[in-house]
Amino acid sequence: MAQLAESAQTAPAAGRPGAPGRRREPRLDRVPRSRQVGRVRWYTYAVLTLAALACLFPLYWMFVVASAGTAAAAEMPPRVVPGGRLLVVTQLVFETIPFLRSLLNSLVVAGLIAVGQAFLCALAGFAFAKLSFKGRDPLFLLLVLTMTVPASLSVIPQYMIIAQLGWVDSLQALVVPGLVSAFGIFWMRQHISATIDDQLLQAARVDGASSWQIFTRIAFPIVRPAAFVLGLLGFVNAWNDFLWPFIVLKSPEVYTAQIAIKALQSNLTVDLGLAMAGSFLVTIPLLVLFAFFGRQMVSGIMDGAFKG
Repeated sequence: MAQLAESAQTAPAAGRPGAPGRRREPRLDRVPRSRQVGRVRWYTYAVLTLAALACLFPLYWMFVVASAGTAAAAEMPPRVVPGGRLLVVTQLVFETIPFLRSLLNSLVVAGLIAVGQAFLCALAGFAFAKLSFKGRDPLFLLLVLTMTVPASLSVIPQYMIIAQLGWVDSLQALVVPGLVSAFGIFWMRQHISATIDDQLLQAARVDGASSWQIFTRIAFPIVRPAAFVLGLLGFVNAWNDFLWPFIVLKSPEVYTAQIAIKALQSNLTVDLGLAMAGSFLVTIPLLVLFAFFGRQMVSGIMDGAFKG
């Protein structure tokens, strides 16, 4: 026991900084700044602030013109102080067109398209990623090639189909063509291939699960964040769409918000204050949407980015 105590006293302490045989960890303040990971410089915040201001300025200027009147759009230098006519111009917007009805139509159309793309594109992406069937690869290649065709080229044949179905001047003409997108199927297929292991699906099949049960109970819950982001993107695209609703909608009762803003303009003159007020009111729902679901959108986009 005495020898053990003597050896313990003479042996260097393992936890002491000066103990031999132990490599000291470098302190963060002694590491060169060029090698420090995760530290954000001040000019990064400056660049991001300038970019945010550049993106928000058009929206703010829209608000300024809507509150100050048409004359503010022609002032040089541009006016940056809001006026006091916003409530008057907003009331005029609601008196000129059925604005609330148009907002409701846009909400219905964009909501149905968002739900449809989130589920149907995930279903098709699952089929292309995890199911084996004849002609799967050529069919997926054809799907990808359709993404290279401009959307304007499909307007005429799409209108002919809608006219044959008797859907002209109805909301079905907007909802049904937008329920599925080639980009959505491609994105969900790539996401499912990267995040879902084949062994998990094989184990489910051994337990007697069908393809539909595997998708609804296993695959879709896993890729739900990506499907949610796809639904948000589909909602925004449907909300901002102007060309196709302008072609197929004829009656003010079925106008969407974008077509209602076009109805604020006469054939000869354009009241910029009135048009800017309508555009600002239409933008508010999107701002609210991103305020509540912006974090989920970013996390859904980044989910699976470092997998596979």
